[in-house]
Amino acid sequence: MQFLSEAEVHSLLTYETLIPAVERALVNLSAKKIQQPVRAVLRIAEHEGFFALMPAVDEELIGVKLVTVYERNTALPTHQAVILLLDAKTGQPLIAMDGRLITEMRTAAVSAVATRLFAPPEARVLGILGSGVQARSHLKALLQVRNFSEVRVWSRTPANAERFATEFGLTTVPTPESAVRGADVVVAVSSVREPLIRGVWLEPHAFICAIAAVTPDRRELDDAAMNAAIVVESREAALRESGDILGTAQPIYAELGELLAGTRPLPTGRLVFKSLGVAACDLAAAGVVWRMSQNRASS
Repeated sequence: MQFLSEAEVHSLLTYETLIPAVERALVNLSAKKIQQPVRAVLRIAEHEGFFALMPAVDEELIGVKLVTVYERNTALPTHQAVILLLDAKTGQPLIAMDGRLITEMRTAAVSAVATRLFAPPEARVLGILGSGVQARSHLKALLQVRNFSEVRVWSRTPANAERFATEFGLTTVPTPESAVRGADVVVAVSSVREPLIRGVWLEPHAFICAIAAVTPDRRELDDAAMNAAIVVESREAALRESGDILGTAQPIYAELGELLAGTRPLPTGRLVFKSLGVAACDLAAAGVVWRMSQNRASS
């Protein structure tokens, strides 16, 4: 069976093809056209890591992602993954591929879908909390859907923020508050255990993509920040995995796929997209890579 390396995945996957693919997947997930259980997670306590199994099935493909997160890694990426695709009609294995880049890009692509839907067309100020892999991927993806005239970057490691800002021509700021105040869109991608974003800093119209806290024991938004319309990829996953939602008992307004399909009205006022990452979007991204590899092989 063919295995695609990260370099090969990189040569086949673009945000131009990925963003519409994950949008379709989110709509189909909410419409129950994709089967997806909540991921199974095994903690590796002695190494402060965890291993997760993320399967999903649509009409054509079965996909499963095996992903590890080791936050203490320095020489290796903190997130590593492999994705296997199988034929949904026969169960035949089709292809395996590195999943690290897919995880990186599909996370940002989903945020871009949400930003295009929720952020006003005149949104001009973007605040990014974090300066690592997800900060870079989110900047690239969000620039596909909005034209920001000012992008502010904060990081708990100022040297990393400076490198990121220099690379993309951005503005560094000294505190999370200075990144958030006055921002139309806020992207939270700094790994945290306790709330980093305070509601008192946020504009009434702000749209927040909260990406960083994805386990029940972690939060990235305080209670005031969570006093907003809450949108998620999957209600089932959010009610089991999101510390921000579990810690505040804040009701979920809708799944993103419901709003994209128009089966629920768009909310008004401040909105939080609490993103946890779902297997349906990994399946969509891997499907794009698989089809592109087939087209390349036949050309």
